[in-house]
Amino acid sequence: MKAASTNMSNSDKTIASLEVVPIRQAFPNEARHFTTWLETNINALSDRINMTLTVIEREKAVGSFNVDLLCEDDEGDRVIIENQLERSDHSHLGQLLTYLVNLEAKTAVWIMTEPRPEHQKVINWLNENTPADTAFYLVKAEAIRIADSPYAPLFTVMAGPDRQAKEVGDKKKEWADRQYANLEFWKSLLERSKQKTKLFTAISPSREYWLGIGAGITGLAFTYVILREQGGVELYIDSTKDQGLKNKQIFDRLFEQKVEIEQEFGDTIDWERLEGKRACRIRKRYDIGGLADPDSWSTLQDQMIETMIKFERIFRPRLNNINV
Repeated sequence: MKAASTNMSNSDKTIASLEVVPIRQAFPNEARHFTTWLETNINALSDRINMTLTVIEREKAVGSFNVDLLCEDDEGDRVIIENQLERSDHSHLGQLLTYLVNLEAKTAVWIMTEPRPEHQKVINWLNENTPADTAFYLVKAEAIRIADSPYAPLFTVMAGPDRQAKEVGDKKKEWADRQYANLEFWKSLLERSKQKTKLFTAISPSREYWLGIGAGITGLAFTYVILREQGGVELYIDSTKDQGLKNKQIFDRLFEQKVEIEQEFGDTIDWERLEGKRACRIRKRYDIGGLADPDSWSTLQDQMIETMIKFERIFRPRLNNINV
């Protein structure tokens, strides 16, 4: 029993509590104490953000401003560090971006004692929406000590780059670019269409890859489709009745007239019953350009408009006579 008591006593003597203290207690002045300490102890930060850093200059001038530390990573790209031993604010966020752009840096590190949630959200957004070789870190700085030991800074990464986030950001940008291109394509097509037909005159441009009008039966539409490398016209059959049975019946009635319809159209048409799916479609696609080739738009649009006029003229009377 005495041996156990002795062991417990020895254990008590070797374990102490970690104390978090106000960082100004360790670094009273940000520029003179914290920034100069970080300049000579940059590895303390490098280890936390998993990046090898070499300090190039302290208080590097950027116009009438000065970035706290200008560094380089192991690939020779510039890294800027902005210190703020207080709660994060808009002013320092603006300075961070100003330094990054003007010094042509690839990485920005913003160190503060109390990161606001809204600023953390901004850093996450920047990491998601900037190029893959650009990175932003939001790092919380605290001062710690054990008993009467010297103070030591503790860095915690609150926000940083993430490859998956970058991929998500790239997808979002790609989608936004695609939506913008769709909108421009439909604006142009609708203007050209007005010169040839009253179809689609009440339709506004869309950001989607398709643009349609009703075909006289609920769930059926005459639809323009634009893809990256092709465009076309469809009669899309997607009534929700009878779990798709009505769609197949309408398609089959029209398919019975396939020879006559294609003769009237003047070309072959793709007949897609889409087995196993609720919808069906009858379409004509053209590989004479697409969304990715703006130079082809006028030719493609003229062809699509001509086809739409034919589709509406050929199919609408037949749809009106179908009883299913």
